[in-house]
Amino acid sequence: MSAPTVLNAAAFEERLRQYRYERMEEARAVRVGEKETSEGAAIVAKYADLFTHAQRDALMAVEREAGDPDELERLYRLRKSCEGGLVSREVAELADEVENRILAARVPFRGEEIPLRTAQAKLAVLPDYREREELGVATQSVSADFNDDRLELIRRIEEIDAEVSGIGDPVERNEEEKGISLSDLSAALQAASDQLTGPFEELRERWFARLLGPERDAIPASFHVGYVRRLSPLESTYTKERCVEVCLDTLQRIGLDLEAQPNIRLDLDDRPQKSPRACVVPSDPPSVVHLITRAQGGMHDYGAFLHEAGHALHYAGSADNLPFTFRAVSRDHALTEIYSYIVEALSREPGWHERYFGLTPEQAAENAEAAQFVETLLFRRYEAKLRFELEFWSAFGEPVDEDAPARYSELLTAASGVRYAPDNYLADMDAGFYSADYLRAWIRSSQLREYLKREIGDDWWCNTRTGDFLRGLWAEGTRPTSEEIAARLGYDALDTRPLVAARGA
Repeated sequence: MSAPTVLNAAAFEERLRQYRYERMEEARAVRVGEKETSEGAAIVAKYADLFTHAQRDALMAVEREAGDPDELERLYRLRKSCEGGLVSREVAELADEVENRILAARVPFRGEEIPLRTAQAKLAVLPDYREREELGVATQSVSADFNDDRLELIRRIEEIDAEVSGIGDPVERNEEEKGISLSDLSAALQAASDQLTGPFEELRERWFARLLGPERDAIPASFHVGYVRRLSPLESTYTKERCVEVCLDTLQRIGLDLEAQPNIRLDLDDRPQKSPRACVVPSDPPSVVHLITRAQGGMHDYGAFLHEAGHALHYAGSADNLPFTFRAVSRDHALTEIYSYIVEALSREPGWHERYFGLTPEQAAENAEAAQFVETLLFRRYEAKLRFELEFWSAFGEPVDEDAPARYSELLTAASGVRYAPDNYLADMDAGFYSADYLRAWIRSSQLREYLKREIGDDWWCNTRTGDFLRGLWAEGTRPTSEEIAARLGYDALDTRPLVAARGA
């Protein structure tokens, strides 16, 4: 048998670009409902020669010899991509099987058989509390049927990842890749969340009463969070018909013309199998970047569009002369989430509500408070989620800790005031401690907002100087870390004071 072909770093990087393009386009097609089944395993098989132990060893060898910091970082990310590909190669067929079973799943509801993803999307728009509860229970039951599949996939990925990386402890492995201490991050975030408890509970009582009505349970189920996020009783103000027009104009006012960038491809259509969760798919930045939303009406449409626009503008704004690695490959997602959060924050300024929706200053301030409440709810949920995931992965083994589902429910329910079902603990598990990336971005975007207010003024949200500043950051692609951005802005990486101050504590 002949030895596998080993590419030099430049050739590997170019072939990696081709592989990522095909994988992301396949994932996009499934996510948006253009395809009924996932065929990711076939793409992984097509590029099997790219992900071998010999290739990983060759990249590691040149990485050890690199002297220039940028080159060292580029080679590190290429090696980690190769290791990730080795994992994907081993689990691709199983991942496809699980994904396709979930896509085929149907939720029985009032004489209908509804696709699981359609049911999840429907929960956000049903106006009747008890009807949402009924559909939520049915949806949760169907989703929980896949927990054995999810656990098998998680266990298989973890087993291979430990072998490939040489780091057996999943927490230590993720800390090495992110370049941070997850326990220090969690401690700082828990302290911030504790400071917000009083203001949050006051807002929660007021807005749950208004959004969910008098028939709500004292601690409503998580089935209702999608409805709360939409601020559904305000739907007549924040109509889905005006969402694109308003968001495009919002971006124009800070000097960002989304329509003038043909490299950003918008998918705003509503399809039955389209995931209700908005996203960006950076298939080949900066030239091919997809922005995907599924508008349902309500304030959440506007925030989701702006959030994903931040991602899209970041990837599409990376300089053409950067190596592919620094246009598309990152250690984690904490950097790009900064930009999604800061652009989404435009929709939490009272002046934004007043300008676009004809509200009085008092009404605008009230609705901006509602948007801020939802964002604080999500922050506290993710802070608790990180604590759960640290406990889960620290104890991960054979068998999985039998107390994990109950602990998941306990932590998230206490933090959010929303009842999370224990058997949701695996469906709610994102890979690679993504919760930590979201939370780092919450810290950083709050620091960035404070910086922009100080340097530009209270009108930062409608001033073209904001767009100019952001474009300068986006041109660097994925090269900087979130922590490097903090230092440039003059903050310690774990300084949560701007985050707490912006949320009323």
